[in-house]
Amino acid sequence: MRSRTLLPSGACDCHVHLIGPAADYPFDPARVYTPGDASEAEVDALHERLGIDRVVIVHPSIYGADNRRTLDGLKRLGARARAVAVIDDATSGNDLDVMHAAGVRGVRVNIATQGMNDPEAAWRLLSSNAARVHRLGWHVQVLTKLDVIAALASHIPDLPVPLVIDHFGLLRPEAGLSQPGFEVLLALVRSGNALVKLSAIERLTGAGRGMRMAPYVRALVEANPACVVWGSDWPHTGGGRSTDRPISEIEPFEQLDDAAAIAVIRAAIADDSQFAAIFTGNPARLYDFPEEQSP
Repeated sequence: MRSRTLLPSGACDCHVHLIGPAADYPFDPARVYTPGDASEAEVDALHERLGIDRVVIVHPSIYGADNRRTLDGLKRLGARARAVAVIDDATSGNDLDVMHAAGVRGVRVNIATQGMNDPEAAWRLLSSNAARVHRLGWHVQVLTKLDVIAALASHIPDLPVPLVIDHFGLLRPEAGLSQPGFEVLLALVRSGNALVKLSAIERLTGAGRGMRMAPYVRALVEANPACVVWGSDWPHTGGGRSTDRPISEIEPFEQLDDAAAIAVIRAAIADDSQFAAIFTGNPARLYDFPEEQSP
């Protein structure tokens, strides 16, 4: 039974991860955490409950640049799915072509996961990834903090592909709209030089406190309603934030409410056309879905 969120037809969850089984998809030895399994059947059940028709698989850092789990997920989920991959120096041009044919439409740079705070190193990664995927019409997605975004802001318009910023730029909900870097993020969105994922809402605030993100949602949408999309960040990995856990130990998923996260956006955005754009039109353009019909 579909939830009370009443999303428009063709609604897209732009940020989920598929994980395991570990016997079939070995983890990267250099990972910073070890999660449990998260399957296609589980994401289908979530989306049936929420009323979501489309999905974007975002390749998780635990697999490094081994995209097999993500590509297999594309096969199993079919036409309703697209993906964002991770590449490295060993990824060939032919590999990129194969991924494009499978439904990959972006490449992710996990700056925050790697603990990288050097803007120059971050820019080298962003620009090199962008140069490699430009011919395919992909975008570059980045997970990093507001201070790195602010340091790179003057360079971002030089990227030859769209830039998508994960999880509100990892802002601090308690710091308010005037926190350092947020106005820079708004300026990038306002000018169309970056898109932002309104994702990981309760991951940022803690369970049950998602409404603290409503002012940020409102500000970003007011800046440019064509440059925001939503993602659940399911299955809500901790991302290795608990440093006292051995790498061999499975880190449990956080118990967060995806329907409540959607409700935050609905509460923040009164305009029905803007709300629909966040969930349908904007992701359709970004991920190359048909705009006029749901799967």
